Amino acid sequence: MPRKPEKKRISTVYTGVGDQGKTQLVDGSWVAKDHPVVEAVGEVDELNSLLGVIRSRGVPAPLDAYLRTLQNDLFILGADLASPPTLQAPRITEKQVRRLEQWIDELNAQLPMLKEFILPGGHPVAALLFLARAVARRAERRIARLLPERPQPFWGFVFVNRLSDFLFVAARWVNRHENQEEIYVDFKA
Repeated sequence: MPRKPEKKRISTVYTGVGDQGKTQLVDGSWVAKDHPVVEAVGEVDELNSLLGVIRSRGVPAPLDAYLRTLQNDLFILGADLASPPTLQAPRITEKQVRRLEQWIDELNAQLPMLKEFILPGGHPVAALLFLARAVARRAERRIARLLPERPQPFWGFVFVNRLSDFLFVAARWVNRHENQEEIYVDFKA
């Protein structure tokens, strides 16, 4: 029976090559650590880490499974962003975007229609999901800077846009699931 090829494992966490303010992209090119690609990848990494924090708080099913899948998708998005469009690399596709839309519709169908603006907060998991939405919006702004160099549509950008919508609906869904009342914005305060 043929042996499966061994997976590459990271043998060391530090290399020292970034000590001069540069980092290497997937294609082997070097860019400054404050390059727009590195900024975008960093925002996606922060969002992924925040989803990990949220999942550690005891998220109800099926939302926890969705968040786990989204963490994997965000890792793929980071690789997508760090790879030039001409390089064969993992990519976010229309498939992930449509799946997100399906999840949004599924959760939203269980919620009352939104008639007013609501304040972020409520249950601790919901409050963190609202925070994740804000981080997703920041990631979206960073990725927008890269759009001129990407094929259109750039599904990674569309994905992050839908992800912020998903996180908003998920926060509302958790508040409803946990019997937390939504607080409406008081424009007369």
